[in-house]
Amino acid sequence: MSNWLTSKQTTAIKAFTQDWLSEVWMIFSSLMKIMIPALIIVRCIELLGWIGALGEMIQPVMLLVGLPGETGLVWMAAMMGNIYTGMAVFYQLGLAEQLNIAQVSVISSMMLIAHSLPVEVAIARAVGISLWFTLLLRIGGAFVFGYIAYQTHSKLALLQVPAPQLWQPETADTSWAAWFLTQGQTIVIAFAIIAALTLFLRILRVLGIERLIHFLLAPVLRLLGIATVASNIIIVGLTLGLSFGGGLLINEARRGHIAGKDIFLSMAFLGLCHSLIEDTLLMMMLGADVGTIVFARMVFSLLAILALSRLLDWLPANKRSWFYRQSSP
Repeated sequence: MSNWLTSKQTTAIKAFTQDWLSEVWMIFSSLMKIMIPALIIVRCIELLGWIGALGEMIQPVMLLVGLPGETGLVWMAAMMGNIYTGMAVFYQLGLAEQLNIAQVSVISSMMLIAHSLPVEVAIARAVGISLWFTLLLRIGGAFVFGYIAYQTHSKLALLQVPAPQLWQPETADTSWAAWFLTQGQTIVIAFAIIAALTLFLRILRVLGIERLIHFLLAPVLRLLGIATVASNIIIVGLTLGLSFGGGLLINEARRGHIAGKDIFLSMAFLGLCHSLIEDTLLMMMLGADVGTIVFARMVFSLLAILALSRLLDWLPANKRSWFYRQSSP
């Protein structure tokens, strides 16, 4: 053979590449249409000083989970911004020297469950999940888990020692130029991750590994009432985060590959438990206990989705519209 590839192979590779790039652009553009407006809104809220005002309003709530009232500012910063914003406020308030491991684990868990809400709620809406339910699940779930963790730590006298200080943040540049640079970097990184992720999933499909993943996850997903077709999305969400898992869900929903109930339960599960690698490491840098923020939260999430799945089975079909849009977008 004079050439490395035959004409048929070259055509197949070109078709594969075009289809892959088309999928990458579809997912990326869908996410950007959601993320960019949400990021601008969050920036305006920060400049108006509303995060501080809202944080003060929820100070009494923080007392119920065994935390000082100032941690309301931390949680609100994470909910309106992201986990990095919450971490910065955590150190600005000098909380690293005041809290024990149990308390750091509680506020960390609450941030892990409810953060980046403007962006992530918008993604949930894009796949047909109601705004009120997403907010109730994320904020309510964070509070309930925080309360359970607080009571458990207190009753059993667990983790009552000072939290180790493993990280100190640098002074943040709050100028518009720095903000645009940061968001630009985020967008470029998001595109690269989506491209690599979709290519990786296609390779798994070609090698037959995707079927093995579906087989291994099938018992858990069956228990939760989720079809195995959502396996890849859940794995992506658990490892890389809700934005990327949600981006894949948007793409699959538009193609009609996943039923409304499966989309709803998958997003609900990822809302409570996602980005187990990066976000967990960040919270461990604050001094949080990995058993609380990972294993206990995973059990809590599974039980919550199991209960939610049974509730959906009990509800008449016409009432499910309270939670999600039943037809694919």
